[in-house]
Amino acid sequence: MRVGSFVLAAQFPGQGQGEALHRAVRSAEVAEEAGLESVWLAEHHFVPYGTCPSAVTLAALLLGRTRRIRVGTAVSVLSTAHPVALGEQAALLHLTSGGRFSLGVGRGGPWVDLEVFGSGLAAYESGFPESLDLLVRWLREARVGADGERFRFREVPVVPRPSEALTDTAGPEVVVACTSPASVRLAAERGLPMLLGMHVGDEEKAEMVALWRQHARAAGRSADEIRGAAHVSAGVCQIADRRTDAVETLVKAMPGWLRQGLDAHVTVDGRSRRMRDPVAYTELLCGLHPVGTPEVCADRLAATCERTGISRFALLVEGSGDLAATEENVRRLGAEVLPRLG
Repeated sequence: MRVGSFVLAAQFPGQGQGEALHRAVRSAEVAEEAGLESVWLAEHHFVPYGTCPSAVTLAALLLGRTRRIRVGTAVSVLSTAHPVALGEQAALLHLTSGGRFSLGVGRGGPWVDLEVFGSGLAAYESGFPESLDLLVRWLREARVGADGERFRFREVPVVPRPSEALTDTAGPEVVVACTSPASVRLAAERGLPMLLGMHVGDEEKAEMVALWRQHARAAGRSADEIRGAAHVSAGVCQIADRRTDAVETLVKAMPGWLRQGLDAHVTVDGRSRRMRDPVAYTELLCGLHPVGTPEVCADRLAATCERTGISRFALLVEGSGDLAATEENVRRLGAEVLPRLG
């Protein structure tokens, strides 16, 4: 089982953006000290829900400050990025880190980001498959050209080529955020592992893994490839000596952050959207994920692994909103939960 942290650089009420980013960086550094396997970095624009606008840039900083831990994006948003530019950055990080970088990508949302970056609504609604295929080709081939709906250019050499790195893989790992049957099929047909969100529980994640395997088999993927797919389960982790204390910590802090963060999202076309109730959502997350004593947290992770077949975790550890409490949470995860997982 491989356990990592999930870092949003969340800006809690009353905090500055620099404070949120400092906590994000420190939590990642402490994650390496605590023996976690990975740290996954979120990306958001124009909202306090997450103050990191470029997960790949923050990944570069953290790869330079660490020596062992794997650093991934969760996710880099393809709807507002050029796949070749992102591919070049991913190749650079893969080569210079000795293969410690994972590129998580997703479609994003129908947000005003599409207007600001000039990609347009079509990039979100229909352009993700084309972007994903171009990105994967860039990371796997020596020369790439494009003749699609959105991207058209003559063949050019891939520089630097990630496959020339002295690592165990041909290039950086690519993981796809999946929230619907369509995105599950997209990832499965390409043999790419999934990142599954913290808003869904074990039963739904197990169904998505089963659907991925079904589509992967239909696409001709090998049994070994299907069996070895390293899907990632996102969740929340808060550790305390009593479960009630862990729940109380999150219920006191997270709703304020969720309320101001989620309310700040603006759709590009004025479409209506239903926002989750922040308190109910926090309580839901406490029920789904490892929140409680070290024993409870270890048991919950083991149960999720058994029920879903997923053995990689990206756990939100900053739910208290406090730097010292976040660092303690990460250290307890490493010292008191990981040993119980074997």
